[in-house]
Amino acid sequence: MSAAGRAGFVARGVVYVLIGVLAIRIAVGSGGGQADREGALAEVSTRPFGAAVLWALAVGFGCMALWRGIRAVRARGGNRKLASRLMDGGRAVFYATVCWGTVTFAAGTDRGSNGNAKSRDWTRTALQLPYGQPLVGAAGCVLAGIGVVLAVRAAMRRFLRRLDLAATPTGTRQVVTALGVGGGVARGMVATAAGIFVLVAAIRFDPEQAKGVDATLRSLAGTPAGPWLLVAVAIGLMLFGAFSFASARWRRM
Repeated sequence: MSAAGRAGFVARGVVYVLIGVLAIRIAVGSGGGQADREGALAEVSTRPFGAAVLWALAVGFGCMALWRGIRAVRARGGNRKLASRLMDGGRAVFYATVCWGTVTFAAGTDRGSNGNAKSRDWTRTALQLPYGQPLVGAAGCVLAGIGVVLAVRAAMRRFLRRLDLAATPTGTRQVVTALGVGGGVARGMVATAAGIFVLVAAIRFDPEQAKGVDATLRSLAGTPAGPWLLVAVAIGLMLFGAFSFASARWRRM
């Protein structure tokens, strides 16, 4: 299970680094495709041994889902708090979904997927349900809240509690801390912005207002800060990818 968890962190790191690279390309006007998970997988598929890497990523995400699921139902001493177990359970479901999406992409059955269109379609379907508008609004608030929590926890360096850095040099600890803070804040910002767009879609009863990761990142370039804000967030996402690699090495399992 320890090896499974570490494999999952590596897979997560690869995807976040690629999303950051694609976002920088968008910011500087050199194309880049979709700056989201689908775009990252498409980028991998064009490289040598791309098919093998795609299947390796699928295995990695599956391992992460398995590790999170085991943590949700079983822990040392059996005394973990219920909230912590529920969080791991939710993450297990999320990574199982990511694993399946990667499998379908690697198999060639979902190569034309678009994260932005999926977000709009899901929002449109949810809005048509009974009490759909408040449900979508609540989902947007939850997503935005999760983003704020992620950013605050990263700024407070809460992630250091889960890393075993006692035997590492001071310089290594400082680098890992910088990666965790910068990357975690950037990831939280993206999640918060995406949640706000979902909330706006609910308020206006307009699913077109909902945005996936790619559209959320592109919207940053339209702020008064211009493309520089997108570049800053993109670098942050790359830092989070690097932090995921560090987690694969020093995470307490």
